[in-house]
Parts: sequence; structure tokens; C-alpha cells
Amino acid sequence: MVRKVIIVGGSAGGATAAARLRRLSEDVHIVLVERGEHVSYANCGLPYYIGGIIKERKKLFVQTVKGLSERYNLDIRILSEAVSINPNKKIVRIKNLQTGEWYEESYDKLLLSPGAKPVIPPIPGLEENGRLFTLRNIPDTDRIKDFIDRHQPQKAAVIGGGFIGIEMAENLARQGIEVTIIETADQIMAPLDFEMAQILHRHLREKGIRLIFKKEVQAFKNKGKQIALSDGTEIGTDMTFLSIGVRPENELAKTAGLSLGERGGIIVNEYLQTSDEHIYAIGDAIETVHPISGKKGTIPLAGPANRQGRIAADNIMGKKEKYYGTLGTSVVKVFDYTAAATGLNEKTLRGLEIPYEAVHLYPSSHAGYYPGAGPIALKLLFDKGSGKIYGAQAIGREGADKRIDVIATAIKGGLTVDDLTDLELCYAPPYSSAKDPVNLAGYVASNILAGDLEQIQWHEVDEIIAGGGLLIDVREAKERERGYIKGSVHIPLNELRNRLDELPKGETIYVACQSGQRSYLASRILKNHGFSVKNLDVGWKTYSYAYGLLP
Repeated sequence: MVRKVIIVGGSAGGATAAARLRRLSEDVHIVLVERGEHVSYANCGLPYYIGGIIKERKKLFVQTVKGLSERYNLDIRILSEAVSINPNKKIVRIKNLQTGEWYEESYDKLLLSPGAKPVIPPIPGLEENGRLFTLRNIPDTDRIKDFIDRHQPQKAAVIGGGFIGIEMAENLARQGIEVTIIETADQIMAPLDFEMAQILHRHLREKGIRLIFKKEVQAFKNKGKQIALSDGTEIGTDMTFLSIGVRPENELAKTAGLSLGERGGIIVNEYLQTSDEHIYAIGDAIETVHPISGKKGTIPLAGPANRQGRIAADNIMGKKEKYYGTLGTSVVKVFDYTAAATGLNEKTLRGLEIPYEAVHLYPSSHAGYYPGAGPIALKLLFDKGSGKIYGAQAIGREGADKRIDVIATAIKGGLTVDDLTDLELCYAPPYSSAKDPVNLAGYVASNILAGDLEQIQWHEVDEIIAGGGLLIDVREAKERERGYIKGSVHIPLNELRNRLDELPKGETIYVACQSGQRSYLASRILKNHGFSVKNLDVGWKTYSYAYGLLP
């Protein structure tokens, strides 16, 4: 019988687990040990408080210590650090950070929810840099906000183009600060594929954000006022925000002898038990299995941490609830755009050597005749044989998150791309079209499965043309004036049937338009006249985004 549970770490996972434990039992003694001053706060809201979108600091607190303790009858010990675990004796050694007192606390079951900490590489000049910040908790937030209020910085550098880095860039810019993002890769937002990320690159530059790619920070100079890059250049800054990733807080688990993964995540089974059956672990510190690839890794997201907290609490109290892994469904606000993704991206599929097919489309967020409609860049990845959905990405001013949520649900439910065509999704002109973008993605993918459509991708075009391949641009003349793929031949769609004798029948013909619909019609016309034809997936629009050719 479980009489006493110690939870190490609050926030999303730990606080959720504590509340769930109490709902399951009024008898169990629940001790929540938290190193910081706050036990339940909105980590994801911190950049927006710094940017002034969230006006009141108190809004960041989901629950106060007093409120949580009284409502759920919890023994909460803030400013207390769990220093070591003796699994054999089932004892946690704790240090009171206010008094310096050390003491031991026994447990029947132990739940680790320590989270992750920012990666801080040993960059020369880092120790002398008094204007360098990371963002993990409320004290970090207070330090950043205080620095901005007192020093009124004019320039800021954000090192790293992940979720927090992009959110910080936007919110620093909202304060009138000139922002430069420095990223060692060739793009921001690793969950997105390159051509999708290029849409965000263009938008960030429109908003005045300077982007520096494929360069590393070599040193901080002049007490952090200068940043030396790997190409020998230097940039000036008044403050620097370091956001190059996080690593699991695993010291407690490591010293307790618990099994760790290759990247330091705590290994857990499907019931969220560690290598010690009496110790469970959840959140950013654990290694989970990806439901599609079957590969293990750490995915630091608040949603999964909350679900894990509930499941771990159930299992601590004797249930047998399984955690089936983390799909990685995520979303980020990038000024006026929303970017969302789920499942595996193209880079990962290639790395895992999983055969796949990709389709791009640019449907409207809602009915085009209703004011305010805008395009959603939607990418769907799937298995060409079975129609199994591997992943999806979407970017738009509105509606991108909704479509990715639907596809994430489809993946969880084991649906195929054919099933996407049959989904009955809500429709009214202000919200969608009679054929929702998810339905449309299903139609395109189903055409490929049925053999009605063969296609090539944006990164294959130049090589095909260089090798003598014929690419027909079926757009109108005015569209072509605004940009076209070099080496392509212009035959507008409405003229195609009358100009078939200009085309060779002994070779594959490639067709392209602006966003896919007309080139698909062209490919059907050509196929029905006996030509071998392949469609350029979403034509000029994706090609121009990928190569930065749009004005």
C-alpha cells in the first residue's frame, strides 16, 4: 500500500501528478520538493511577459504554494533541493536552501520531475559577460525584465533559432530592440523542413530581424558587448539571449544509479517507471519513444509532461496506464504567423532511411470570398504504399494550428491519407471552406497513392532542367513576369490542348504552375493524350520560397 509519495520538481508535470494523486486518494502523504520559489507557473508564457503582452506578473502563476497546498492537502517544500536518493533504503536527502539544513525523507514511491536546463557551452568570455541571459524560470524572467528596464538596450543578440529563441526575438523586438538571431544551422525551427522555414525567414526579415545562419559564436568580447563569429566577423550587442537547446536535469537520477539514455534522458518503461520499480520519472528529463519511428529521444514539451504526470500518478496508485510516446506536436507564434508541426519531418525520414512521399499545398484559411482569408502553407508526409501519415507542417496567419491538430489526431488514430478525404470537419465561410485544407491534402495524397499523380520536389528541378528535362510552366503570362524557374517553357494551361504537337512523346514532361492545381490539370490532360508526365509539387510557390526568390 502506498502511504507516502515524494515528488521532486513542480511545474507542469510534478504539480499535475500531485493533484491527480490527491484526487485518487485522501490518505496518501504527498511531499512536493521544489528547488525554486514557485511550484506551478506558466513557463511558456515567460517570453510574452517580457514582451509586455502579458501585463501582470501574477498572471504567470497557475497556482500559488498556499492555494495548491490548501486545495489538495499537499506538503509543499519550496526552496528545497533534493540532493541525493538512496534507492535501497528509499530515502531522499533534502537541503533547505533558506536555512542550509539537511535532512532525510523516506518514501514508498518517488516521482522525478526535474525538467531540463539550458545548454551553456564553454564560450570564451562567457564568465565576464554580464549581459548574457537564459530563460527557464521566474527568476530568469525577472532578471531579463529588470535589465531591459534599467539599461534600455538598443541591440540584442539571440543565439539559437528554436522555440524560445524565436519567441524571445519577437518579444524583444516588441520593446523596440534591434534583434539579431545567430543560428549554426541553415534555418530556424528544426521541426520544420527548410523550404517551410524559409517562409518564416522572409517574415522575420520583414519585421526587421537580422538572421545569421551557418555561423558559430567563437567568443564574447568587451564584457559581452561584442560577439565574435566563426567567419571572423563581430557583431555589437547590448544584451545576449542564449537559447541553443536544453538538456535533461539528470544528476539526481545519475547519482541514484538509474539508467540513462545516450543523450542523458532518464530511461522509463511504458508505465513511466525508471530502472527502479519504486521510482517514476516524467517531463523534460525523460527519454520517450517516438510513436512513428520507434526511436528514443527527449522531447521537452508541456503537453506531454502534463499527460505523463497524470499517468504516473495513476500507476503509483496501482493502475496500469501506458504512455505511448511523444509525437512532438508543437506550435509557435512568429509575429503575424503561426507555425505548427506534428510527427516526423522530411529531414528525419531521410536520416532514418524511411521511404516517404511529400505534398505541399497552399489552401485558404477560410472561404476566399469571406474577408480576411489568407493562405496556409501545408506540407504532408506519408508512406506511398500504405498511406500511413508520417507528419505534417503548416504555416499561416490563421488556421495552421487547427489543421495540424486534426492531422496529429489522425496519426494517433491510425488513419491514412485516404481517411483525410472523408473527415467531416466544421465549415462556415469565416472558418474554413467546404473542402477543408486537411481534406485537400488527403485528396492530393490519395491521387499519388492511386497512381493518378506523379511528382517531383522543388530541390530536384534544377538538376532535371540541367540534364535536358522539359519543364512546362502553365501559369498566365502576368504571373510569369513576377518570376519563373529558369529553363522552363511557358505554355498557359488554356493553350495546352492546342499545342500538344510541340511536345515530345518519347520522354517525361514536367509541369508546374503557381500552387499545384493547374499543373495537376495539365498533367491529367497530358496523360490522357499518352504523354509521360510528372508534376512539380506546388510549383513556383514552394520553389520560390525555398530559394528566397519572392520579392
